[in-house]
Amino acid sequence: MATMDKLNPHPFHPGEQAMQARAGVAARMQEVGQRVIRDHMPEQHQAFYAQLPWLVAASVDAHGRPWAGLLSGAPGFAQAIDARHLRIAALPAPADPFAAGLYEGAALGLLGIALPTRRRNRVNGRIDSLDREGITLAVEQTTGNCPQYITVRSWPGPPAGRAPAQALSALDADARALLARADTLFVASAAPGHGADASHRGGAPGFVRQEADGSLLLPDYRGNFFFMSLGNFLLHPRAGLLIPDFASGGLLELSGSVSQVDDPAVIASLPHAERAWRFHPEAAWRS
Repeated sequence: MATMDKLNPHPFHPGEQAMQARAGVAARMQEVGQRVIRDHMPEQHQAFYAQLPWLVAASVDAHGRPWAGLLSGAPGFAQAIDARHLRIAALPAPADPFAAGLYEGAALGLLGIALPTRRRNRVNGRIDSLDREGITLAVEQTTGNCPQYITVRSWPGPPAGRAPAQALSALDADARALLARADTLFVASAAPGHGADASHRGGAPGFVRQEADGSLLLPDYRGNFFFMSLGNFLLHPRAGLLIPDFASGGLLELSGSVSQVDDPAVIASLPHAERAWRFHPEAAWRS
């Protein structure tokens, strides 16, 4: 999303605007965005973050690679200092590739999501301070999201004693089996000058299609027409994926390049999809 101020009142950046124009909703979305995208956290959003045991986060490393990671703790580990600052009393393990993009001034996208109630909320901004106890985020944009495609379940987050992150030279049999049964994943994306974003993707098990060349084909269903992820891809065609294993509490983290799919036959082969994109894995970690 674009940073909104008096000089730039448009709530969406050029990539998002281009995707909205393709969908024929550009004019309508400018009005909608100005109404629902804020530069602060309303009180109900502040209270929501304080209830969560984990947050999905998106950072960008020194090579421009987005990574999606998890920050977790006892409910209350995320607390609003005020409407424009969120304190998160948690850090990833140093070996986690998501940690490489955490430094003062760095873009950070956060997704708060409550799976039992299917409620979710985005807050994006910059790291105002970073210390041994956690992160303080300077909030730039917040917005709620609809509950579509969220699978209802109870999951407190990964166990505190989960294994340290380990690099994979390729997607092995366990990683491919996790992708085959996944009904939930999270996407990190970014656009130069416009920050980072974390989003949710969900569908029936198998909605992530594994292709012969090793790429992943992902459907894009009808949503709110914000196009935050796809708009970022137009400006910076890279993404990070986070796939949780709800049975073991493990996590699979991927980073790679993205290409949007233009072939109508490919899109038509994905049930209910309006668009699609391919993810080409370049780095993988398991914890």
